[in-house]
Amino acid sequence: MKNEIHQRELLATQLEIQQATMQQIGRELHDNIGQKLTLVSLYVQQMLYENKVSEASERIDQVSQIINQSLQDLRSLSKTLTDDNINQKEIVTLIQEEVDNTNSFKKCHVSFKHNFDQLDLGFVHKNMLLRITQEFIQNSIKHSHCKNIYITLSTSEETLWELTIHDDGSGFDTSHITSNGIGLTNMKNRAEIIGAQFSLESEKNKGTTLNIILKKQS
Repeated sequence: MKNEIHQRELLATQLEIQQATMQQIGRELHDNIGQKLTLVSLYVQQMLYENKVSEASERIDQVSQIINQSLQDLRSLSKTLTDDNINQKEIVTLIQEEVDNTNSFKKCHVSFKHNFDQLDLGFVHKNMLLRITQEFIQNSIKHSHCKNIYITLSTSEETLWELTIHDDGSGFDTSHITSNGIGLTNMKNRAEIIGAQFSLESEKNKGTTLNIILKKQS
């Protein structure tokens, strides 16, 4: 038991370190390389302005375009790496954004209910809940051809949180599903990282239900 707890804590720490590392790389790209590329771009523009030879001007202009495109790509990458979206937002907001994004495609209707306005969760828990929700939604749309997905996130005196997701799709025989068939392994592993109880039930023509519970420590 102690070894399992240690492994979960180790995985959670690795995730946090990975996030911090990506943010540091993003800042370095923006503050260091980005500034140098900006300076080079200004020099090239000045050369283009001062140069009177048409052939040389054309080549300088091509170099300028490449530099500017590289600068745009770098800024985009830097923004992606430094995006602290999960840390800055509540879990309710993160899931609702995923729901709204899915509904905009009009492939199926996703509804989301919760019994709280704010829940004090760290990065690891919010990241796991969001990724599991995304995995289930993607699998349901791709494999079950469902019309509706119902998401409920709640908290109680006994549980820190409980996530339940149900779709009304075709369902499947859980005894014959492969571990990598619908991303079941990914969802299980994510639940294990935070020590949550994981269960998934499905029946042909009756849909699939996922339930993940994280109990409060006594």
